[in-house]
Order: sequence, then structure tokens, then C-alpha cells
Amino acid sequence: MLKSNLLVVTMGPELVLYFCLFGLRGHLLVSTAPIENRPQIIQVPNSGRFWHISDLHLDPTYHITDDRTKVCFSSQGYPALNPGVFGDFLCDSPYELIQSAFQFMKEKDPVADFIIWTGDSPPHVPEEELSTDMVVRIISNMTHTIREFFPETPVYPALGNHDYWPQDQLPIATNDIYQAVTKLWEPWLQPEALTTLRKGGFYSQVMRPNLRLVSLNTNLYYSPNKVTVNMTDPAGQFEWLEDTLKTCRQSDEKAYIIAHVPIGYLPYALGTTAMREAYNERLVEIFRKYSDVVAGHFYGHTHRDSIMTLLDHQGQPVTSLFVTPAVTPFRHANEHYSNNPGLRMYYYNPQDYSLLDIWQYYMNLTEANLEKKPTWKLEYIMTKDFNIEDLQPKSLYGLAQSFKTPQSETFQKYFNHFMVSYNNSVVCRGLCKLAQVCSALFLDHKSYFNCTL
Repeated sequence: MLKSNLLVVTMGPELVLYFCLFGLRGHLLVSTAPIENRPQIIQVPNSGRFWHISDLHLDPTYHITDDRTKVCFSSQGYPALNPGVFGDFLCDSPYELIQSAFQFMKEKDPVADFIIWTGDSPPHVPEEELSTDMVVRIISNMTHTIREFFPETPVYPALGNHDYWPQDQLPIATNDIYQAVTKLWEPWLQPEALTTLRKGGFYSQVMRPNLRLVSLNTNLYYSPNKVTVNMTDPAGQFEWLEDTLKTCRQSDEKAYIIAHVPIGYLPYALGTTAMREAYNERLVEIFRKYSDVVAGHFYGHTHRDSIMTLLDHQGQPVTSLFVTPAVTPFRHANEHYSNNPGLRMYYYNPQDYSLLDIWQYYMNLTEANLEKKPTWKLEYIMTKDFNIEDLQPKSLYGLAQSFKTPQSETFQKYFNHFMVSYNNSVVCRGLCKLAQVCSALFLDHKSYFNCTL
């Protein structure tokens, strides 16, 4: 999630988190009880499908106690709001929540083609509460948990800004964490992919016939990353990306781009890119140049459900981009809304890998805690709920354009999926709506700042 000023946690020293983490290791791979009312296996003819998970943010310290300031380290000293078995909106994920998510995925569709996992396993806690060793152990626990539930399913991970210690400061050369994840993810990746992952935290590999997965380390471009300040091409990733997409074009391959920090402008902060603006402009130009190759972008980091479209220099939509909601329900105490835990299934055309649809699932956290049952539900089917034909750039751009209409019911529906309000009084108008709509329509500086409603 975006970095904010973290308050010092007075709940205990690093040793406490270390102890809780090691205590968790003994039961990380234990399966949950079967979910009641098991959903039927998805069967959509003539399409492939894959899961997208992001921002698990395990908090090993989460536990129910009478002192709500001590429910979790990730609340940063604030009292939890309404803690239950599956979490609290001021806390990161208890293991029970993460376990229920994978159990649901396994029962909903145990034979999905693959899973993309766009980073951030450790919790939102101050730097002194973590260490390199603990970050590695948390990523290891999440990796082994996924493998336990999906032993035969290919998984393609990307590093998040919290998947390093100190957080955000991902380096441009090999280090203990890059080396550790390379070893952890070796069963999923090919030798060539492991080589660049070890060196710079990014990789690519062919995942289906004529389809290449490109996993970027966009944390190198993230504004709080002091390591990469004033660098022209951190870790040589821009050059590597262009070479990779050029090879795709020459080999008649399509590419799916996955990363943690998304390109473009934040939908909740007017005029603010998720990464440094110069790096954003560079990526936008690369993706314009190879828009014939890139069949879709998939990001996490913001914890919020949002769409974007990439336009060419003539203003025509050429690529669809998606940000998936987080599994963690975490929000900072000064924020007025959060997200319910979310999981996402994409459908695609197996002939050309064009994107067809999204089935978005969620857990109503308040309801699940009250009933003590991890009920995951279908939130929406994108083509049906938004009346679009598919997820192609033209369809997505038309949807985003419809948001501009005054009193747009489509926009209100979109915004309702973006967040969970605590008093049902959040109305997105004025600058709020401008930020939402412009971020969906425009990724580059010039177009974005010419955007009006």
C-alpha cells in the first residue's frame, strides 16, 4: 500500500513479532474446515481463466484480546474497530483470513490455468518491528501456503514494496531477499527467469504457447525508494523490458505484464502518480510502443479495485490495465474507507489471450466475523454489471468515458466497488470524481492534466 507516516507502535519490541512469526510456522500449512455451501466449479466454454491475488499482508500478531490496542501490531497503536476471527479494518490479515481465501479459490476452481500474485506479504508495521530475516520468513510462509493449496498450479509472483527490509528500499542489485525469493519460487520459474529475479527482482518466461509473463519490479520506481533517486534506468530494467517486448514481437508472442506498484495516476490523490513521474512517463512510452504485444496489465499496491486505459498518441485506446483489491482489509486510522478482502478471476481467449471478463469475489468482513464463517461471495461480473462486451481497450475506454456523465449511475456503481464506507455517506463528487475518472482515462502527464469532466 502507499507509504504514509507510520506512528510508532508501543505494543512491544521486535522480539514479540519474531516470536509470533515463529509460533505461526507450526500450523501455516494446515487446511481450514470446508466452506459450507460449496460453490460449483466454474465452467465457461471456450475460455481460459486465472486467479489474481495481491497484498496478503499477513500480521502474525493478530489475536482477539480485551485490549483493542493490542489486537495487532499493524493497527499501530490505534484500538481495533470490531475484531473477529477473520480480521479488522485497522489490522492486516490474520492467517485465518488468508487460509480461507485459498480454500475458497481451491473449491471454486481447483484447475485454473495459473495464478498471478502481485506482492506484499509482510504487515504494515514500523521498520524496527521487522528485519530481513522476518520478511523472508513471512514470504516463505505465504509461498508454502499457496503451494500447499495449489501443488500443481503454476504461480507467477511479483515483488511488492513491503517484500523488503527496510520497506520500499528495494535495491538495484542482488541481495539477501532477492536471493531468498529466487530459491522459494524456483519450483514455479525457469532458470532464465530465476537469473534476472536474483539480480534485479524481475523476470519473464513463456507461460502458455505464444504467451509470455513479464513480472516487473516497479518498486524500483516507487517515490519513497531512496536507493534509486536520480537513476536513469535502475537495475537496467527499462532496457531489459524493451528487449523482452521486442523479442515477443519477433516471436509472435503476447505478453501479460504483472507488477506491484501500478503505472498511471492514483484514483484517490489528484495529480499524483503511483511511482516517480519521470519513470511513469518512460513506462507509458514503452507500453505504447509495444501495445500490439501487451495483452493486459495486472497490478496491486493501492488495495482498491480500479481500471485504466492506455491511449496511443492519436488518443485511441490500445491496452487495458487493472488494479485488483487486496486480500487484507487494512486501512490507516485516518482513512474513511477501506476494502473488503477481495479475490479475482480473469477469463481470457486462449487463441489470442485477449481478456474477456472479470469475476470479482469478496468477503463481507463484518458479516464473516459475526457469523464466524468465511463466506466468500461473487461481488460482480464485469461485463454483466457494467454492460460491456469484454475487457478490450475499446470496451474499457467506453466504460470510463461513461463515468464523466453528471449523476452517472455507472460511476457510482464503480466507486461503490472501489471502497467500503463505514457510515454509508461517502459521495464522490468534484475533485474526488475528477481524480477517479482522469486516472481511468489517462496515464501520461500531458493527457491527464488536460482531463476535465
